[in-house]
Amino acid sequence: MAVILITGGARSGKSRRAELRARSLPGQPVYIATAEALDAEMDERIARHRARRGNDWIEREVPLDLVAALTETDGGGARLVDCLTLWLSNLLHAERDWSQEVTRLAEALPRQHSPVILVTNEVGLGIVPDNALARTFRDAAGLMNQAVAGAADEVEFVVAGLPMKLK
Repeated sequence: MAVILITGGARSGKSRRAELRARSLPGQPVYIATAEALDAEMDERIARHRARRGNDWIEREVPLDLVAALTETDGGGARLVDCLTLWLSNLLHAERDWSQEVTRLAEALPRQHSPVILVTNEVGLGIVPDNALARTFRDAAGLMNQAVAGAADEVEFVVAGLPMKLK
């Protein structure tokens, strides 16, 4: 069993990298999508991701209950969670205790039997946001990424489509 965290900026190639890693492992891969199609642009973005992946994936749409989805899908092929930062955004929007949910996730990862590949965005490399909500999200994302990286067996940072091994 392996827990792999793949991080990077927007359009860095992290989802493609995660898909490659998941396909390289035994069994039929499971795609756990955290995005919700709340507008036409996001609907199109999701459609492009699906078209690129093809039909060989089992798909689960899980905007909030990520730990439950990992538990339910354990024991088969690799699970790819795309992405943690959208999951975090969903938790904040639903006014759930994101810190508690992140702790639950970090504690659940080492107990998984099938591989888990998690995609997340690195949002802390830019300037300090000018509003409280954006600063809260940036800080929460950084803390979440640290917690998940601590539980992961491997961590990769993807830049311009090129992975760099961090752990």
